Amino acid sequence: MRISARADYAVRAAVFLARTAQGGGDERVAGERIAAEEGIPPTFLEGILSALRKADIVDSRRGAGGGYRLAAPAAEISVADVIRAVDGPLVFVRGERPSELEYPVADAHLVTLWVALRASVRSVLDETSLEALATGSLPPQVRALADDPSSWVSGP
Repeated sequence: MRISARADYAVRAAVFLARTAQGGGDERVAGERIAAEEGIPPTFLEGILSALRKADIVDSRRGAGGGYRLAAPAAEISVADVIRAVDGPLVFVRGERPSELEYPVADAHLVTLWVALRASVRSVLDETSLEALATGSLPPQVRALADDPSSWVSGP
């Protein structure tokens, strides 16, 4: 599985907005500020923020005092929500959802494998909120996976 630059930048921008909102204020943040502080190309970020706005993850206002903010509390927005907004479904196999694949009978077990992979990805990304990332308080199951030393070893 690969996380696209678009998804990485979207999550970083959304977490930036979550950190900004931690004080409970109604502050909006200019896209230029997000781009500068997160090292995201500004033009690329505008497209990402537009996708997040269409998915009702952020809202925006133009003009003085304008900018972006989360459209809901950070605890209610998952990392999966953000990735789906910019890249679509989390796991695709040859451009199809795993549950929609058809294989010859001898290879039917592959569908089960791809569905299990999707469930595994969902268990991490759906359970991790922007608030958890902003505060560093990752869910226990995510922390347990990351704390396993074998998780940090690159495969062949």
